[in-house]
Amino acid sequence: MSDALRGEWLKAWTGKAWFVLMLCGVYMSLMASFGYGSEGSKAIDAGTATLASVTDDVVRAWMMTFLFASLYGAVAVTREYSSGSISRSVLVTGRARLFGAKLATGTVMGAVFGLLAVACSVVSAWGVMATFGRDFEWTKETTLIALGVFVCNVLAAPWGVFIGWIIRHQIAAVVAVMALTLLMDPGIQRLAPEAASYLFTIAMSSIYRDVGHVLLSPQVALLVIAGWLAAAGFAAYRLFRVRDLT
Repeated sequence: MSDALRGEWLKAWTGKAWFVLMLCGVYMSLMASFGYGSEGSKAIDAGTATLASVTDDVVRAWMMTFLFASLYGAVAVTREYSSGSISRSVLVTGRARLFGAKLATGTVMGAVFGLLAVACSVVSAWGVMATFGRDFEWTKETTLIALGVFVCNVLAAPWGVFIGWIIRHQIAAVVAVMALTLLMDPGIQRLAPEAASYLFTIAMSSIYRDVGHVLLSPQVALLVIAGWLAAAGFAAYRLFRVRDLT
C-alpha cells in the first residue's frame, strides 16, 4: 500500500491542476472577502455591525475554497480515465489499493487546500480590514470559523473523489460538483430550508458557522456529512469494482 500511496502522492503534484484550482480558490475567496470588508465597513459606520462580526465575515469568505478542493478530488480520479492510464494503474496497483490510495491522497490534498485557506484568511482579516481603515478583531468565534473552513476542505476533497469514481468523465464530474455546490443545493435551500439543511454542501455551512440560514448544529451536520460520504463512498467503490475500466 505504501508504494500505491507514494505513486498517488507524486501524481497529485503532476501537472497544473492543483495549482490552478488553488489559485482560483484564493482569487474568488479574496474577492469575496473584499466585498464583505467593503459592505462591513459601511455597516460599522451605520452602527449595524461590529469589527468582530465583519472580521468573521471576511474569514468566512474563505469557505469558497472547499469547492475547489472537491473539484481537485474529482479531477484526480477522472484525469486517469481521460488519459487512458486507469487500466495501467489498476494493473500495477489493484482496484482496492488504488481506490484507497486515491482517497487518502485526495483527503490529504484537501488538508493542504484547507491550510492554505486558513493562512490566507488570517492575512485577509488584517489586510482587508486595513484597506478600509479598520482594525480587525479576532475572537473565539473567528477561530471556530477558520477551523470550520479547514474541516470543510478536508471533507470536500473525498466527496469530489467519490463523484469522480462514480461519473468517471472529467468534464461531467466537474460540472456535477459545481452544479451541486452552486446551483442545486442552494436552490433547494431557498425552496425548503429545513430539508435542505441535510444536503451535503448545506450541512457544510454549519461547519464554517454560516449565518442567516436554517442550519443544523455542527455536531449533527458532521454526522450528516459522514452519512453522505459513506453512501457516496460505497457507491463509488461498488461501481469501480463491477464496471469495465473503459
